[in-house]
Amino acid sequence: MSVMQQEAIESPLEPGSDVTKTRKPLTRNGLVWLRLKKMPRFWIGLVVVVLIVVWAFLGPLLYPYGIADRDPLNMGLGPTLLHWFGTNSIGQDIYAQTLAGLQKSLVIGFVAGPSATIIAAIVGSTAGYIGGWVDRIIQWFILLLLVIPAFFLFILLSPLIKGLSWIVLMFYIALFSWMIMAQVVRSQTRSLRNRDFVRAARYMGMPTRTILGRHIIPNMASILIIDATLGIVVAIMSETSLSYFGFGIQKPDVSLGTLLADGTAAAVTRPWLFVFPAFVLIALLFAISLVGDALRDAIDPTSGMNRD
Repeated sequence: MSVMQQEAIESPLEPGSDVTKTRKPLTRNGLVWLRLKKMPRFWIGLVVVVLIVVWAFLGPLLYPYGIADRDPLNMGLGPTLLHWFGTNSIGQDIYAQTLAGLQKSLVIGFVAGPSATIIAAIVGSTAGYIGGWVDRIIQWFILLLLVIPAFFLFILLSPLIKGLSWIVLMFYIALFSWMIMAQVVRSQTRSLRNRDFVRAARYMGMPTRTILGRHIIPNMASILIIDATLGIVVAIMSETSLSYFGFGIQKPDVSLGTLLADGTAAAVTRPWLFVFPAFVLIALLFAISLVGDALRDAIDPTSGMNRD
């Protein structure tokens, strides 16, 4: 027997010593958070998103001009101490309009993106779990929506909804953004429905909605969180694109899309009309994409999380 082994036998460990302390096993959420903390891009993206959100909603309270205010003495003027982002041809302040457009983009993105994920989770899990004719009908409906481009459908419907609130646009984006994710959820549900814990819940007489809510959907929380985060980017881009081409938010309301559309023609002669809204949009989308990319790598260890 070695000297070290003999000393270990003769000197038992004290109850309060550090060696006897056992480390608690990490939960899945704890492991994801541990990975996220080590990712610089997650913190960069999160900080930028928080700063943009705070700026969008508190900035107008600290600025003297509103979106409809006009300054007849400073029409078509570049950035100054009086008008931080300059003014347009009729004297309206671009800084105030950029913040107002940013507010709408944030609301639309943070509502429409997660809403589309919720719809996908409910529809996809229902089709995958129940199967049979319910699955076939839902599949047919999803394929029908995928065949019809949402953008062109909105162009056809735009005369009917142009006079309605921009909130209609938000729900439209949510209603036409869930189909692909629903297919993924359906496939995952089909592999989960025969697992022991799901079969045990079924044998215990739990209703379908309870099984879906407690056992099926929570086991897909990882991909749903990623989809909801990246769905925010898709929703903001959709709103911006539709508004840019005149099928989204209509004047006198403003959005980043309408500001970009108005500033495109003057991008060379008066670049502040285009550059500032474009920079804000790019910064927002890039920051949210960083957060979504970090979440994907933290949740899925095989997706390349060691890049940082």
